[in-house]
Amino acid sequence: MTTHPPQTAPSSLRRVVLSAFAGTSIEWYDFFLFGSAAALVFPQVFFPESEPGVGLLLSFMTYGVAFIVRPFGGIFFGFLGDVIGRKNVLIATLLLMGVGTFLIGLVPSFDVIGIWATVFLVLLRIIQGLGLGGEWGGAATLSAEHADGAGRSSSRGLLASWMQLGVPAGNLLAVGAMYVMQAVMPEDAFLAWGWRVPFLASAVLVAICFWMRAAVDESPLFDAEQREATPLRTMLRSHWRQVLITIGLRIASDVSYYVFAVFALSYIANTLELPASIGLTGVIVGCLLQFLVIPFSAHLSDRIGRRPVYIIGAVAVGVWSFIAWPLIGTGEPALAVAAIAVGIAAQGIMYGPMAAFITEMFGTRVRATGAGFGYQVAGILGGALAPFVAQLLTESFQTTFAVSIYVALTAVIAVIAAAVAKETTRKELA
Repeated sequence: MTTHPPQTAPSSLRRVVLSAFAGTSIEWYDFFLFGSAAALVFPQVFFPESEPGVGLLLSFMTYGVAFIVRPFGGIFFGFLGDVIGRKNVLIATLLLMGVGTFLIGLVPSFDVIGIWATVFLVLLRIIQGLGLGGEWGGAATLSAEHADGAGRSSSRGLLASWMQLGVPAGNLLAVGAMYVMQAVMPEDAFLAWGWRVPFLASAVLVAICFWMRAAVDESPLFDAEQREATPLRTMLRSHWRQVLITIGLRIASDVSYYVFAVFALSYIANTLELPASIGLTGVIVGCLLQFLVIPFSAHLSDRIGRRPVYIIGAVAVGVWSFIAWPLIGTGEPALAVAAIAVGIAAQGIMYGPMAAFITEMFGTRVRATGAGFGYQVAGILGGALAPFVAQLLTESFQTTFAVSIYVALTAVIAVIAAAVAKETTRKELA
């Protein structure tokens, strides 16, 4: 029997929201740092004996490994979140991601230890994937439940979107770090050791966020709820429809983001043979725009509903995919920057209400498990494959029009998923 949950004090809610933003930012900084390096550095450092195109594909495959293991992180840490608490899980995922990222900065190159360099790189990417797999479900659940505990359910979308801002913040830090290191160093020095500095610097950021998360209170709804002994089995038995909807909602968001934020970097630098700084600049501008788009779309979803806002975002991404790639193909730096930036901003329309939308679909006993599992499974079909599929389509058809169709098809899936989902804006989580 669920009892009335204790209330969350305003000061506690602020700590939760701020720590969710800071911790998620650092985890995504670690994650995206690998993506930027996969597009710009790893083909030369870890796959130097392969043809350039093959080396890039192999690099993207190591990048995608994390997406394959993220559902396992979502299941394991989601289970722990529903059994022992959301707060403890978020501390564990932060430390796991931090250790993996720091050690990547220490992996010797292929020229030093041969194939073992690639093996260590993949193993550490797996660690990153497990950590990030448990992060989203725990942070989204803790933020949404504290919002209800503070009597702010009418602003749940906006409050939960703070953790969503961690994605552009983390990507901005990652791309900015790579941009600076590449700009201030000769290319030989950058490839030899300069790219490692942002990975090693992650240790300092993780220590700061650990201190912040340790001060956060546990979810009042979790404390008041009877524990579920088998949340995964219960979730699959009673919430399978919500899991499928979550996967459908997520695919377009993942594909569009990683096509513009990762594949576009390699396409501009390797296919068009333009300065890599053009793609990096586009990603930076896009991330800055998301700081406006994400909270605005989340706030709008609190007013008019999650479903219509999400559908608007999916349509925007699908339409822009047919405009962006011809602009990038002109080779004009300003047009390429604008194409990438607008594509990332359009994805932010979907990403703003997503944390609230997904967590609201699940009951308290299985919320961390369900939200994390559905979100991360979609990552395999979306972000894990997106750069690889985009590269493969471009090489196979010798045109980026195939990439536009790919993104648009995932947008159609998202529209269908949002259309069949129940509106959850006014739902009480308790």
